[in-house]
Amino acid sequence: MSRTRSAGALVAFMWFAYFLNYCDRQAIFSMFPSLKLDLSMTDQELGLVGAVFLWVYAIGCPISGYLGDRFSKRLLVVLSLIVWSFVTIGTGFVASGMLLLVMRAAMGVSESLYMSSAVALTASAYPAARRSRAVSMLMTGQIAGTVAGSWFGGFMADRGQWRWAFFALGAVGVLYAIPYFAFLRQVGEPQPDKAASAGGSSFTALIRSRTFVLLCFVFPVFVFGIWLLYGWLPAFLHDKFDLNQADAAFNATVFLQTATLAGVLGGGMFADSLYQRIPSARLWLMVCSLALSAPCIHALGNSDTLLVTRIAATGFGLFSGLFIANIFPAAFDVVSANARATAVGVLNFFGAIMSGFATLFGGMWKQTLGIDRLLSFTALAYLAVAIALIIGIRVLFPSDHEKITR
Repeated sequence: MSRTRSAGALVAFMWFAYFLNYCDRQAIFSMFPSLKLDLSMTDQELGLVGAVFLWVYAIGCPISGYLGDRFSKRLLVVLSLIVWSFVTIGTGFVASGMLLLVMRAAMGVSESLYMSSAVALTASAYPAARRSRAVSMLMTGQIAGTVAGSWFGGFMADRGQWRWAFFALGAVGVLYAIPYFAFLRQVGEPQPDKAASAGGSSFTALIRSRTFVLLCFVFPVFVFGIWLLYGWLPAFLHDKFDLNQADAAFNATVFLQTATLAGVLGGGMFADSLYQRIPSARLWLMVCSLALSAPCIHALGNSDTLLVTRIAATGFGLFSGLFIANIFPAAFDVVSANARATAVGVLNFFGAIMSGFATLFGGMWKQTLGIDRLLSFTALAYLAVAIALIIGIRVLFPSDHEKITR
């Protein structure tokens, strides 16, 4: 098998595992009305369902990234798939809100092992000029998984079978681990850098890259908006437009995620085409993403009709896809190859911490401040970090990029 075909097959196998990752984590958000009734949970407790998962996930991400730069990434991604699949099955057995929170914490631990190694392994299979395209293809698994998991969760919940949604999703993951492991055994991966294993030098290298440090502030703001929508848009539309759970999940995901798919794929290809002429192209596309997403996320919460809401969701998905496609490749433009998994882990740490607050605040302030105003404040934050990123491109990026290319 040629290198190109082997790399393509790697992305395909990694894609389906990432698809299952998001199916398992997202299905629960379209079940909130049923969980609220069956497990006697409050809106604030439902907000914690997302927050607990994301905060535990955040703590695990830099640890898993550190492990991924020193041990086999192939084994880590397979182990993660197996464990989170069994946790998903276990979620179907919960009998109280507290047990549900425990299972979501366990899901956070198990899924944190996957992302850092998956992105680094995928990026290593492609040259720098094709890296955004490769990572963007992997990221479409997140989009498809969000749509499929949300719709399936809402569909099963409407029929009083939300437990069987978890049983089915978990079983698919356990079965997929067999061909997944068989394929990855044949895949080569860069040998861990023994010198980097001493003294936490990967973390030190990341701190020395001022552009990377800036990304650690920009990324959390971006994903705050994403997870506010992931966690509360189905329930928001359910209440605002009097939809059932399946229809609310459909409207909250299909328009948003279909457009995100286009934005991710287009953003990856466009960034790679510009990279040869403009080394900071990926960062500039992220600036465009933030500036264009801001009015869309405001409109998502403040539109009076379902049609306008769908249009706003489509716009937000398209423009946010530019950011999703390029955040990790942009980080790889300013950090060394032996710190890539750690870089993904650190970015995910900050992003997941902030994302947890997005789902928590949604539950806490749903009846007072309102999801609509939260989305408007998020739009203003997007514009602020877009300005910060422009300054970073001008002042910080040139020297940081030169350090890893000279």
